[in-house]
Amino acid sequence: MAAAGAGGGGLVVCNSSHKLRLPNLRKANMASDLAFVTSQFGGIKLSCTHLQLPNPIPSAPLTLPLRPVAGCCRVCPFTGKKANKANKVSFSNHKTKKLQFVNLQYKRIWWEAGKRYVKLRLSTKALKTIEKNGLDAVAKKAGIDLRKE
Repeated sequence: MAAAGAGGGGLVVCNSSHKLRLPNLRKANMASDLAFVTSQFGGIKLSCTHLQLPNPIPSAPLTLPLRPVAGCCRVCPFTGKKANKANKVSFSNHKTKKLQFVNLQYKRIWWEAGKRYVKLRLSTKALKTIEKNGLDAVAKKAGIDLRKE
């Protein structure tokens, strides 16, 4: 690790391949207002007076891609069923944690109001409910808009 003064008027701290450039430091009032800065790169800790850091680079807002209603992870969108935590018990009564997942199936169902097929990932319990009550009634109760798919 090496520190050297740069001709441009700032302090450059080198730690392997990363460089941290700091602005000029005034020597007046060194005893007062002591500031500490830690580098993001190598964990270097610097102490100086009247440190003025440059404004951080604005990053783009984090945008996540929109998922379809049926594309959620191991949860049935119609019934809300999700994995159950259980114990796997051996012959010696040794208990280990395990997850019992929902029986999710990809199913193409005819949607009468839309006059087309809708491909859904749903549990077998929801499939039985849809056969009994109809797709529109079950989707309305679950708050799912089938027109978006």
